[in-house]
Amino acid sequence: MAYGSPATPDEIESYYTHIRRGRPPTAEQLADLRRRYDAVGGTSTLRARTTAQARVLQHALGDDHRVVLGMKHATPFIEDAARELDGCTRVVGLVLAPHYSAMSVGEYLDRARDAVSAPFAPIESWATEPAYVSFLADAVGDALEGMPTRTTVVFTAHSLPRRILDAGDPYPNEVRATADAVAKEAALDRWAGYATAWQSAGRTPEPWLGPDVLEVIADVEPGDGLVVCPCGFVADHLEVAYDLDIEAKAAADARGVAFARTRVLNDDRRVLAALAERIKAACE
Repeated sequence: MAYGSPATPDEIESYYTHIRRGRPPTAEQLADLRRRYDAVGGTSTLRARTTAQARVLQHALGDDHRVVLGMKHATPFIEDAARELDGCTRVVGLVLAPHYSAMSVGEYLDRARDAVSAPFAPIESWATEPAYVSFLADAVGDALEGMPTRTTVVFTAHSLPRRILDAGDPYPNEVRATADAVAKEAALDRWAGYATAWQSAGRTPEPWLGPDVLEVIADVEPGDGLVVCPCGFVADHLEVAYDLDIEAKAAADARGVAFARTRVLNDDRRVLAALAERIKAACE
């Protein structure tokens, strides 16, 4: 399962309305989202990237498993995918997001559980999956090449409303666990250190988790460096291609901060093979 994205520019308004639980965006909000999509080519690559991930998973699992793709906010919806699984003896739910929150991954899994007819096994978190940690450590090491000695690595994930903290939601701790594991494997103590931050907060009046990555950039001294590792995102899409590659980079350039962004998972076969093993274990 994945978040979903509009397939064409004509679908942006209906997609945005679905995200807002049926409330149409204002003209200003819609124009701003169209502007961001235009900046990355008109639409997101999320659908193609997620389809490729599903294809690699299917290959790793073999013919006795069936992989279908369901989206939270776009077709095919999670419920559409569930209907394709009629006749299966067991269903495993995997969200293509490593960190559990009741507000994000939990909602995906609840929708899938309600929609399938077979026994359902959820994979709630893979925040410290060793293959994923190794992938990120390699990516961080590559991104640090050529950066200033005083370079900080900041691990980011999608911000959520701060009210999740009152409910004891594990999401911030899960993101920190990924950062700690990657930092250990990448030996980040050789550099200026590492931190966690948030990005892509929703445009709502309520407070969201911080600090935002743009606030982090504002605190970096000119001449120093910042490597952003978007560990909460597993595909190149709007929150990476615009929020980091365009918006965050522009903020760093304006401040005279050297900026780099690590590659993201996409269809890396090593990590997806490890996720396939988790799926098999859940089936058993």
